[in-house]
Amino acid sequence: MGRAEKLHNDASTAFVNDDIPSIQYDEKGEEQASESSGHSIRSQPQDDNGIRDQEKDEGVKEGDNVLEPVRSKVESVNNVSSIPNGGLRAWLQVLGAFFLFFNSWGIINTFGSYQAYYETDLLPNSTPSAISWVGSIQAFLLLLVGALSGPIYDAGYFRHLLIGGSILLVLGQMMLSLCKGYWQVLLAQAFCIGIGCGALFIPSVAILSTYFTTRIATAVGLAASGSSLGGVIYPVVFHNLLPKIGFGWTTRVIGFIIIGTMLIPNVCMRVRVLPAHRRAVLDLAAFKSRPYTFDVLGFFIGFIGLYMPFFYSQVYAIDQKLTNPNLAFYLLAIMNSTSVFGRIIPNYLADKIGPFNVVIPCTLASGILNFCMIAADSSAGIIVLIAFYGFFSGTFVSLPPTIIVHLSEHARDKIGTRLGQSFACIAVGLLIGTPIGGAILDASGYNAIWAFGGTMLLVSAVILSLSRGFHKGWRLRTKA
Repeated sequence: MGRAEKLHNDASTAFVNDDIPSIQYDEKGEEQASESSGHSIRSQPQDDNGIRDQEKDEGVKEGDNVLEPVRSKVESVNNVSSIPNGGLRAWLQVLGAFFLFFNSWGIINTFGSYQAYYETDLLPNSTPSAISWVGSIQAFLLLLVGALSGPIYDAGYFRHLLIGGSILLVLGQMMLSLCKGYWQVLLAQAFCIGIGCGALFIPSVAILSTYFTTRIATAVGLAASGSSLGGVIYPVVFHNLLPKIGFGWTTRVIGFIIIGTMLIPNVCMRVRVLPAHRRAVLDLAAFKSRPYTFDVLGFFIGFIGLYMPFFYSQVYAIDQKLTNPNLAFYLLAIMNSTSVFGRIIPNYLADKIGPFNVVIPCTLASGILNFCMIAADSSAGIIVLIAFYGFFSGTFVSLPPTIIVHLSEHARDKIGTRLGQSFACIAVGLLIGTPIGGAILDASGYNAIWAFGGTMLLVSAVILSLSRGFHKGWRLRTKA
């Protein structure tokens, strides 16, 4: 028996004996971590030179078992030099992640249009605070479910998460089209769609960290821009179709768009490599790191105030007669359209000067713009403020995954778990933020909402500055 055949048989035997969940790939083989190798790990018997090349690419020493590209005894996920950092397969993952963001955060960013419609038509007897709980729970579940989907992804069930999340998204959207009361809307839109979004979000970020290193912020920024584009397209579709075909069919049309766009990630996204060992759902040891702890705390506080303009700017413009109702409905689309650039340009800069050096000034700007909303007294004024807020707030949403990846440089095999638990904590901020805003609106009016949102973001910027200092020091010119 030749050496290549022996290694192949040893690998098959080792895979059968290991008590590890199997992942089936749609292709017969998966590309090597190094772009220079044209062979897959799971392949037909090769000659000796091919085996040596393969072992060199994967960091496998002679005599080790060559396993399927599912899980190896060598922690190759930690081998930064093996990450392709480009190439067709890598950029296809970015494309797929773009549409996962499009149909997760893009759906969340659309809720402002639903909030305005529910207050005036579908749920006129419900308070703004009660209605905002629907969007808050939806966003909360997107991040909380990530605490589970991260380790599930690490265990090798990316395909299950992708298909399951897609089904829940479409099911929730179709059920929403039949809703007539508050509790029906809560179950369909908040819980069903929220859980579906959560199954997709964390894996979409975690998979990119296995394809990119030095360009990770750019890759995540391009993918995250899908949430802004979704936040532009879905509100426009909702606003234009609603008076023509009604709420039910408008919601179904959005469901059909979800079906079409979710086909792309289901076809093109593939796992490149997984950690060598199973882990617990939580990595509590990460909270012993001051940079990580302050980072999570900073984003938790920031997300409490971040979504005030997204949820309340439309009804604010209508109630204060700053714009006509037709233009007011487009404020959310304007905010999300500028957010596209706020997720790409700053993320590109983050690769050059560091993610902390980008997100901190953008968070300060977002807080100041919240306070500026108090002075808005015309259509032009609120449109300009909303446009700038979309740009700077986009950075606050897109850079947290990149920062967590940077803070996990020496624990790359735990990135999925750390992303999940981080966003589970941040989710609490999203959950309580906009309902608090609704209660403030009922008690004190719109000016108090903008002051509350701005204060939370300014405090967030201070805490993130502490995280940066603990991580890289206090020199302003240090890349961090």
